Amino acid sequence: MSELDLDLTCSGCGIVIQTEEKSEPGYAPLNSVIEREFPVCQRCYRIKHYNEVAPVPLNNAGFQKILSDIGRRNALVVKVVDLFDFAGSWVKDIKKYVGKNPILLVANKADLLPRSTNWERVENWLKYEVKKQGVEVDQIFLVSAKKRIEIENVKTAIEARAGKRDVYVVGTANVGKSTLINGLLNLFGEEEGAELTTSRYPGTTLSTISIELPGHGRIIDTPGIMTKHRLTDLVSPKGLRDITPEAYINPKTYQLNDGQTLFLGGLARVDYVEGPKQGFTVYCANQLNVHRTKLENADELYAKHLGTLLTPPYEGEEINPVLTEWVTHSFTLKSGHPQDVVISGIGWVTLRGQHYTNVRIHAPKGVDVHTRRALI
Repeated sequence: MSELDLDLTCSGCGIVIQTEEKSEPGYAPLNSVIEREFPVCQRCYRIKHYNEVAPVPLNNAGFQKILSDIGRRNALVVKVVDLFDFAGSWVKDIKKYVGKNPILLVANKADLLPRSTNWERVENWLKYEVKKQGVEVDQIFLVSAKKRIEIENVKTAIEARAGKRDVYVVGTANVGKSTLINGLLNLFGEEEGAELTTSRYPGTTLSTISIELPGHGRIIDTPGIMTKHRLTDLVSPKGLRDITPEAYINPKTYQLNDGQTLFLGGLARVDYVEGPKQGFTVYCANQLNVHRTKLENADELYAKHLGTLLTPPYEGEEINPVLTEWVTHSFTLKSGHPQDVVISGIGWVTLRGQHYTNVRIHAPKGVDVHTRRALI
C-alpha cells in the first residue's frame, strides 16, 4: 500500500504517513495504521513510549509559508512563548505572518520560575517586552501547559474571541504548543487518542494538525519555527536533558570578587572583570553544573576539563564543533536597577544593579547573548 493509497497523516506530528520506507519520515507499519483510530508514525510512537529522539530534516521555509497563510485568513492567533527564554522563543516578524488577526499571548513554563516569583511583576515585564517588539496582544496568560495551570483561562478566552473562526497556535520550536493544545483538547472534551506528540526535542511537530473544537472552528497546531541562536538548538539530546529545567528553578547566588569566573557547564562562561564584591544570581536548570574559578585559571580549566568537570558537552560524545567556537560579549552594567545577562537556551544571571560592573560572557558563536531589565 503506498503513501497515496493511505492519504493519512500522523495524529501526533501531522506528517503524511507512508508504509514503505522505514528510514524516511512518516513511516508506520501497515498493520498499526489499519488498527488505530488515530494512526501515528513510528517516530511519534517511539518518542511517546521510549522518549527516543529521531531527527528528521526540517525546512523553515515551509514552516514560514504556513505562518504566512494565517494572515490571509480570518482567525484567532495564540502565540506561545517560553517564559524561561522569552527573547529566544519570540517569533520575529510575527505581525507580518498573522496580519490583522487578534493575538492571545501565552507565556508557557511559568512553573519553572522560583516559588517566590512576583507574578504581577512578571506580567508587567511581559507587557513591557511585547511593547518593545511593536506587537499588540489582546491578553496575556502565564501558564504551565505541562501541569495544566491556568489553561482553563486560555480556553475561556478562545471561546469568547474565536467564535466559529479557526485558532492557530504558533511559536518557535519547543515552546510547548502541542502540550498546550493537548490540555485545551482535554478541556474541550476531545478523546484522549487525539493527543499530539510532545517531547523536549525541538521539531517534534512536522506539519499542521487540525482538530475540530465542539461548537467552534478548528484548533490548528503549526510546526515550530526552528532557530539557531539558542543553546538548546546546538547541544546533543543528552545535553538538552541537562540544560532543560524540569522543576522549579532554585537560583544560585555566588558572591564574586572581580577576577572570578563562573562556568555554566561547558557551554558558557561569565567573567567578572571589574567592580566591587557582589552577588551573581544564576537562573538555570537545577541539574546543570555551575563551577566557580579564578579568571586567570579559566582558560586552562576549560582546556583540561571540558567534557568531564565542565558538562555538557560530554567526553566521548561527538561534540558539535560550534559549541567550542566561543565568542566574547562585553557588557558594562550601570548601577540603578537590576539587570539580567541572558544566554539564550541556558538561562540568565541577575545583578542587582547596586554597583557599576564590567562583565564578559563567552558563549558559542551565534548564540544570542544580551542584557535586559530583570525578569524577577
